Amino acid sequence: MSTPIAVLVGAPGSGKSTVGLTLAQRLGVELMDTDTEIETRAGKPIGDIFLEDGEEAFRALERKVVEWALASHAGVLALGGGAVLDPGTRDDIAKHHVVYLQVEFADAAKRVGIDKARPLLAGNPRAKLRKLLEERLPIYEGVASHTVTTSGYHPEEVVDAIVGTLPRDRQR
Repeated sequence: MSTPIAVLVGAPGSGKSTVGLTLAQRLGVELMDTDTEIETRAGKPIGDIFLEDGEEAFRALERKVVEWALASHAGVLALGGGAVLDPGTRDDIAKHHVVYLQVEFADAAKRVGIDKARPLLAGNPRAKLRKLLEERLPIYEGVASHTVTTSGYHPEEVVDAIVGTLPRDRQR
């Protein structure tokens, strides 16, 4: 059974995809982004899943994808920002090396932008993002083996910090 070298969690705009890819390249492994896998399995973008099938259907598919990825992916795993809301997912990732990519509101707002399809930020994206960051902070901190700040740092610097948290046998 393969397990991820690192599981990245954090809010939208924290850098999970960008940092995850940089980390995977550094370690010579593949990145799996669960949001991308969900879109592949559903055959449509996440925004469309929310609109057409509802958040509950999205979360159920997300749960299955995360469970599968934790059991089968041997590289870097980036979870969607809301994946940690599921108690089963929190229990499952507790057995892994979880890195919470912490981001300040201003940086997250810049990175997320208002033109991208982010269904949970529809309407007033800045206010919703602030609320989402505040609500999820204790969950992200609770599941993390380590916290690494991404605000004000280049992805390579963030990767340096993450590599320093990895068990020696995983620091390729």
